[in-house]
Amino acid sequence: MQKVSILHLITAAKNASPFDVNMAYDAGFDKIMPYTNIELKEVTALVQDAIFSRGPSGVKREHIFIGGRDIDIAMDMLETAKKSMVPPFEVSVFADPSGAFTTAAGMMAKVEQHLTKNFGGDLTGKNVSIFGATGPVGGCTAVIAAKYGANVKLVAHRSLVDVQIRAEAYSKRYGIEVGYADGSTNELKIEVLENTEIALCAAAAGVRVLSLEQMALSKNLKIVADVNAVPPTGAEGVDVNADGIAIQGTSAFGIGALCIGNVKYITQHNLLKQMLSSQNRLYLDFLSAFEMARESL
Repeated sequence: MQKVSILHLITAAKNASPFDVNMAYDAGFDKIMPYTNIELKEVTALVQDAIFSRGPSGVKREHIFIGGRDIDIAMDMLETAKKSMVPPFEVSVFADPSGAFTTAAGMMAKVEQHLTKNFGGDLTGKNVSIFGATGPVGGCTAVIAAKYGANVKLVAHRSLVDVQIRAEAYSKRYGIEVGYADGSTNELKIEVLENTEIALCAAAAGVRVLSLEQMALSKNLKIVADVNAVPPTGAEGVDVNADGIAIQGTSAFGIGALCIGNVKYITQHNLLKQMLSSQNRLYLDFLSAFEMARESL
């Protein structure tokens, strides 16, 4: 008799995400066990308790999901979990804190799709500016874009120092080059957009960071993507359902939050199913999510 499949959900947050629990059940897991308020130093013991309790055949039916709110903590937990395996007692691990990895992957996959469709190119050499850059989605999109050849800048909505710290940390940790710019006023945003080809809006829900007037003044702008579905949206003129729709009065095409969210949902679902069915151990992060999002398109 085949043993039940178990997903051990580890998070540094106070609560496990109901979204992640629902996604895991819908992907086919029989049981989901959450572990909350977990510190990095506790990950090894949790992982080894899981892998040593079912035998070599049973261990193939259990996996680990890492949630939380912080992408760096999630990546540290993923790396710690990987180092905690003792062959042949190994399980797959998937990190997606706050859904940021799969959301960023969905955004960048749609951006790449519409770059190819409308401009005949990919991310290589494109000037990418990220508004709402200090959150987890902004950080993940920065790393994905830079890893795939774009020139990336994090744009400060308020504090330039906070954005500078983030940019330098991402550059050092992921072996990329991420710049930063001041976008705290209307004039500074217009200046940033002058040399921007792809504008990514990853600000908090209900925070508008780009206006039609600002975008219309940019002759180089090609794509504007926005993950905010709560009114007012992050980018004026970009409908939440927009899937490469021309933005009125500008030269750019818009990608809305629900369009991105659909790809995010499919990507997370497919990665969970991939873990469940794979005979090999998988370690899945935002780059894995981007590749899966591309495949889903």
